[in-house]
Amino acid sequence: ILFKFFKGDYMKQRMQTFFLKTVLIFAGIAALAFSLFALPKFAKKAAELVPEIAFLKYPFLFLMYVSVLTFLYSLFEIIRFLGYIDKGNAFSKLSVKSLKHIKLSGIVITILLYLTGMPAAYLVAEIDDAPGLIVIGFALASMPLVAAAFAAVFQRLFQEAMDIKSKNDCIDK
Repeated sequence: ILFKFFKGDYMKQRMQTFFLKTVLIFAGIAALAFSLFALPKFAKKAAELVPEIAFLKYPFLFLMYVSVLTFLYSLFEIIRFLGYIDKGNAFSKLSVKSLKHIKLSGIVITILLYLTGMPAAYLVAEIDDAPGLIVIGFALASMPLVAAAFAAVFQRLFQEAMDIKSKNDCIDK
């Protein structure tokens, strides 16, 4: 087992997944910092600038916090999936289940960002007279959907690989 640990390809793979896990942890910390410090200030400023929508301040914050929590959950699932890869269990039911959770998280985040982020982008675009911000907001809100599509493709591929592996195991017996 010691020889396997020091083997070049194995160590390289472990370093790559370690790097990805580290980046994901920093992304989670950044999302937490954004949600704790920037979101309340944005909601307060929006309520001050447009008093007609001040009553939407708390529903906006609630939905944004739900989307951040969903994002953190998807980061957790990605880290879990990378752990399965490290352990050599990439083609397992657990990895397919993680990919399914990542896919669903991406869909939920997209819906929540369309409900909250797009009206916020519209509000900022109206105040700054910059209609391009709406397109940027739409693109940013659509990114989790793209990630969900990739997760769906990987989920299907991993499921098919598991099916092929189980068929081969039945033939070998």
